[in-house]
Amino acid sequence: MKRHIPLAAVLALAIALPAAAQFRKPEDAVKYRQSVMFVMSNNLYTRIGGMVNGRIPYDAHAAATSADTVVFLSRLPWDAFIPGTENVGRTDAKPGIWTEPAKFKDLQEKMQSEVLKLAQVTKTGDLEALKVAYRATTAACKNCHDSYTSQ
Repeated sequence: MKRHIPLAAVLALAIALPAAAQFRKPEDAVKYRQSVMFVMSNNLYTRIGGMVNGRIPYDAHAAATSADTVVFLSRLPWDAFIPGTENVGRTDAKPGIWTEPAKFKDLQEKMQSEVLKLAQVTKTGDLEALKVAYRATTAACKNCHDSYTSQ
């Protein structure tokens, strides 16, 4: 049994290191997560939101492409919320991200679930269903931003 304790410690360290190791400096992690969020926002709010709100013509293919992009991007920023980046550079991230990791993760997962539903709806070509899924997705985004950003 004692042989497994060091192995478990090594495995835990091996899982944790890639997130921190992918950023040379804390500033890189902040820039990375902000960049991911920026591109995700453009696809969700500008492209899909523009269609849903009638600012741009509805294009089912473009909506599906944007939704697929959001699905992919929704997996990326979380590893960049590493310790030591709380007050680095210009960031709107609140301390709760690091002090309430379970709640932060729960909100991430809820957003990702809604994003998957949104992507499925875009494949139907049904604009009215897209509007419903869009509202649910943006509400999930807002819940996290309300809790964990100052904007």
